[in-house]
Amino acid sequence: MKSLILFALIILLSIPVFSQQTSESSIELTGSLYTDSRIILHTYAQQNQTPMLDQLPGQKSPVLAGVLSAILPGAGQIYNQDWWIAGIFVVVEAALITTAITYDNKGDDQTAFFESYADENWSVVDYAEYLNSRGANVQIDYNTSGLQPWERIESWSQLNEAERQYAQPGSHTLPAHGEQQYYELIGKYHQYIPGWPGWVNTSTPPQIMLDYSQMRGEANDYYNTASTAIIGVYINHLLSAAEAVWGAARFNNNLAVNFRVEPFNFASGTELVPTLKFKFSF
Repeated sequence: MKSLILFALIILLSIPVFSQQTSESSIELTGSLYTDSRIILHTYAQQNQTPMLDQLPGQKSPVLAGVLSAILPGAGQIYNQDWWIAGIFVVVEAALITTAITYDNKGDDQTAFFESYADENWSVVDYAEYLNSRGANVQIDYNTSGLQPWERIESWSQLNEAERQYAQPGSHTLPAHGEQQYYELIGKYHQYIPGWPGWVNTSTPPQIMLDYSQMRGEANDYYNTASTAIIGVYINHLLSAAEAVWGAARFNNNLAVNFRVEPFNFASGTELVPTLKFKFSF
């Protein structure tokens, strides 16, 4: 009796499958309820699989989203339809670029100001006279015409040689006038104190040199702020790209997909029809 019941169950479970058999696909049953049920379930699971799941309409490409935001922060977020997040990255980018340009211009203006201040007050001729008075083997020649002090030095190499042969050799040699190091050294090292007005043969810098050093410091602060903003721009690009990749994955995860095979009754009989259902939730 148990064998008859087992055989009847196998037949009943096999009917839907045999109704769908074709010349290209068939299911062979073994007569064992346990084994045949696993074969049938495995076949039904295969029917539910579809390559469309890898390319659903509306899915976002994480790679494309990341590249877009790496080029222009917020672009990948717009692609992902994350409008608020896109707006944040765009605003941050604009603020950082504006800060970088503004403070770089301030640094340029301050640099022009302190360089003009140095040209009016620090005299390389006074510095050369001091070196000559120290008894260096090389005497610095300069003329007395009405030129600017840096134009009166007849040989800059003589000046540098005197610095190197100075009784207690100087820590630096002065670059040519106009170079960035020229303006940095004269306001940074005590070696160049004698070129500033108000020097009275002591190691204490005159107030005018201290004021000049502060001017240079302000210019450097402006440039440092601009540089920090530029670093922020790079960071903003990286963060935007990373968030865009994550946002695309988040978008695709929110695209709930249900692909299955449903039975439909037709005049010719019952057929299993693949059905795709999907919804998107915010």
